[in-house]
Order: sequence, then C-alpha cells, then structure tokens
Amino acid sequence: MSKEIVKNSVVTLQYLVKGADGSLIDDGSEPMVYLHGGYDGIFPKLEEALHGKKVGDKLKIKLQPEDAFGERDESLVEIEDASLFPDNAEVGMAFERVSDAGEEVYHITEIADGKVVVDGNHPLAGEVLVFDIKVSDVRPATEEELAHGHVHGDDDHHHH
Repeated sequence: MSKEIVKNSVVTLQYLVKGADGSLIDDGSEPMVYLHGGYDGIFPKLEEALHGKKVGDKLKIKLQPEDAFGERDESLVEIEDASLFPDNAEVGMAFERVSDAGEEVYHITEIADGKVVVDGNHPLAGEVLVFDIKVSDVRPATEEELAHGHVHGDDDHHHH
C-alpha cells in the first residue's frame, strides 16, 4: 500500500529552499515534519501541492512573496536611539517586542552614529522562494497530535 498524503497525515520532507536567483536560503539540514490538513504547519500553497503525493515523490514549487512570508512592509523599519539597546547589540540580532498586535520579532539591520535601524519584517519578506521537496515519510497522526494540531517529535514535546 503506497502511503499517500491525506488529511491528518504526518509528513516528513527533505527540502532545499533557494531564492529566485538560485542562492541557497535553507539547506534543509533538518527534515521538515508537519501535520497535513490545514493546521498551518507549512505554507498553504505547499500543502496544496503536496496533497495526494506519495513517499518518494519530488516536487519543485515556487512561492511568490504573498504565498510565503509576505511583502516587505516599510512601516516596520524604524530608526531608534542606540541608548535603548544593550551595549552588545549587533547587526543581525533578533529581539521580540510586545505591541498591541502581539509579539513581533525585529532584527537589527544597521548600527551607525548612535542610531540603530530595526526591521520588523521577516528576513525573507518580499522574497520569491523556490522549494525543492522530496517526500520521505508519511504516517497517520496519533490522536494526541490531532488534539494538539501539530506533530510531536520522537524525543521531546516542544511548542514553537
């Protein structure tokens, strides 16, 4: 019996993600494991493409920004006084801010002349992502996984 991806399957994918220019964004060193069937485990467009696929199937899927991390929102870029940041702040650091919209993650993109530029966009916002995917395993989800709406690892139970 071939194992097919249907609702409430736990799917393991081997994958690579490249940018539109072919640059490597994610080497997929850890396989991606998600619960299939609209649980927001992966981008909906990827999930759609994977539906009905079987172990061993390979796909190449190109996601436009609106199907991935969204377009860049320039209003999320702010320039702030360096005194608001710890002395060890450096470009690339991420930190969370709690606002009315909930927790937002900001990245420091520039530090100069006592000012810090922070960007609340996802680093991949505005990027076209090309996924190279191979389905490496499909199994039915356990009752507990379905109750929680996400996959439980073999070793530990963690929430992202």
